[in-house]
Amino acid sequence: MRGKRSKQYRKLIQQYGIAFGFREPYQVLLDADIIKDASRFTMDLIHNLEKALHGKIKPLITQCCMRHLYTSEPRVPQLVELAKTFERRRCDHHTLDQPLTTLECLKSVVDPKGSGTNRHRYVVASQSLDVRAGMRRIAGVPLIYINRSVMILEPMARTTEDVRERSEKSKFRAMLKDKRAGLDTSKRKTAADATVGVTFEGASNMIEPSTAQDEATAKKRKRGPKGPNPLSVKKPRKRVRDEELETQHQPPDNASEVPRKRKRRRKHGPAGKGQEGQEIT
Repeated sequence: MRGKRSKQYRKLIQQYGIAFGFREPYQVLLDADIIKDASRFTMDLIHNLEKALHGKIKPLITQCCMRHLYTSEPRVPQLVELAKTFERRRCDHHTLDQPLTTLECLKSVVDPKGSGTNRHRYVVASQSLDVRAGMRRIAGVPLIYINRSVMILEPMARTTEDVRERSEKSKFRAMLKDKRAGLDTSKRKTAADATVGVTFEGASNMIEPSTAQDEATAKKRKRGPKGPNPLSVKKPRKRVRDEELETQHQPPDNASEVPRKRKRRRKHGPAGKGQEGQEIT
């Protein structure tokens, strides 16, 4: 399978899963024609179906389709044995003398009540154009067929797309409604908190609206020029030399205790001499 086609099929199956709840293993209803064509093209039917659907499958076949294989000409026993390995989906038509057509049988299995919905999430694999045209009228039915030994997954039918769009719109409206309801409740809560005080430890006090507004304005963040990031600013280095000089010029702790000035003592000569060493008569 080419890469581009494989991506398209993966997206398509994801859309079916989101909109209609398809999940693995996918229940694939097979008719007699697609089993014959897969044998004619020597294709591994189960492997190619799993590649097209990007997941594990559960092959199913109705009782009418089994009877078509038994009565087909020429009858191929290998195809009958292969079909016996598939899970049998009871259509309650085995009591009839002749089996119903593939379209009638598959339609009764996919949409038994005629509501136009694929309640049990079947994938229909059929080579019949009439079967595929009838299944397009039922919402949420993936269709598969073989074209020249290539497994083809049809794009969504118009009926299926309309149902998917309606469901998405309803979900979107419900989400908007929930958001609006949440906004209304939050506004009511803020108004109630602004007018009525909250009770703590059994004491309830009424807060004036003006004080509540002042507190709200005080809590508001002041906008202005922001300073530099403190982690990115280079830290200033301490100047060791200046500190040493400062410590040298600092006065000692006992600076208040000034040492006394030392007095000079003069030595006087012997009595009877003057200042110039002359005797006094």
